[in-house]
Amino acid sequence: MRIVVQRVTRASVTVNNELISAIGKGFMVLIGVQEGDTEKDALLAADKICGLRVFEDAEGKMNLGITDIGGQVLAVSQFTLLGDARKGKRPSFIAAARPEIADPLYEKCVSRIRENGVPCKTGIFQTDMQVELVNDGPVTILYDTGRLF
Repeated sequence: MRIVVQRVTRASVTVNNELISAIGKGFMVLIGVQEGDTEKDALLAADKICGLRVFEDAEGKMNLGITDIGGQVLAVSQFTLLGDARKGKRPSFIAAARPEIADPLYEKCVSRIRENGVPCKTGIFQTDMQVELVNDGPVTILYDTGRLF
């Protein structure tokens, strides 16, 4: 899995001009499921998201996690994170898992985030979404659970 975690002051997902999900302070998380990923990858990703300490403490140091600040997660499935643009000008997406594999693993990751006590809202799988966010810092972390391409 490839995960992009952005520390945000707010984030939202809109579909067909309808607000689907919105959060305040927390993480906007984009989740790309790769062919060959397993439940273990989904659990590792969720635990990493919940354990990241990228919020400032009283001394201004990135020392607090999302639970420490009472933050939320907005998790969106995004197969394009697995795009391989090393050759040519059009990315190849063959490394991305098929929807019947990707959706359950995305849902497993979301469930684990919630099990860790972090409120987690979502987009809608396989839907054209408009994602808005205010990246705080900016802070953006890229995390891969294993092999890529």
